[in-house]
Amino acid sequence: MTPGNPVTRTKSNDSGSAGRRKPAQLRIVSAPLPPDSSSPPPARRDVYSRIELEVQQPARVFAQVAAAHHPGAELTEKLIVTWDGQPLTPEEIRAPHRGRLHRFVAQPGYVVIEYSASITGQASALVAEPQDEALYLRPSRYAESDELLAKAYEEFAGVKDARAVFAAVTEWVTTNLSYVPGSSGPSDGAGNTLLHRQGVCRDYAHLTTALLRALDVPARVAGVYAPGISPMDFHAVTEALIDGEWIVADTTRLGPRQSMVRMVTGRDAADTAFLSTYDGFAELKSTRILATVEGALPVDDYTSTVQLR
Repeated sequence: MTPGNPVTRTKSNDSGSAGRRKPAQLRIVSAPLPPDSSSPPPARRDVYSRIELEVQQPARVFAQVAAAHHPGAELTEKLIVTWDGQPLTPEEIRAPHRGRLHRFVAQPGYVVIEYSASITGQASALVAEPQDEALYLRPSRYAESDELLAKAYEEFAGVKDARAVFAAVTEWVTTNLSYVPGSSGPSDGAGNTLLHRQGVCRDYAHLTTALLRALDVPARVAGVYAPGISPMDFHAVTEALIDGEWIVADTTRLGPRQSMVRMVTGRDAADTAFLSTYDGFAELKSTRILATVEGALPVDDYTSTVQLR
């Protein structure tokens, strides 16, 4: 990974790819379900991640792999960071929207970041903060809504109500994009995704977020653990501010929203990258992600209102 560059790896190891590959396309097709047929959230969710790095020059490392604070739920967790087998103690830094950032300095050697957590029950919903509306209406690095205004006005002309806009945009992105692992790179934003009509979860989230902002609906990106998705990896979804509530959309429709576990929240991948390095140089060697629920996975009709909790 390049020093100073945030790294987001979603579904495919495209964070270090050079050029655009042409793998087989996969269009997301969801069987229709009756409206409001979603099932309740699971009683318990278990998540795990393991990241291995080879540090070649001393580097500051920032990891965003821990579950966000879940007030109202029971969170049991463990974070272990080692350097050549020796323990490191990262500094925990408070991040926006209950997130947590872990910072440490690594000398040349092999670094392993291992995190596990169990969440029992549901957290209280995030309350919209006074600055959220203005902050999440603005264009950002990977959700360049100002460049998508013409397309948004053309495609969604006449759709005014925020809930109607949310429904129309999320359905359009799901229908018009193909899920293609390896089809995008770490510098691609919503404009490139719209042009090529393919990508992975981060691309779906960026395009959904940008189109909503272009239509005056505040929107942001959340990094989550997502039980039920395949292949298993860190996942990215969109949240939209509607009637004072942050409503989640997963336009890939790879897994039920009710079981997702929030890690980090921000404008786009520049804020939500699971790993960033600065000053030195480190190579991402491997990642392993697991996310499960107690009992059966919930059923998600993708039309019901769901909040990350």
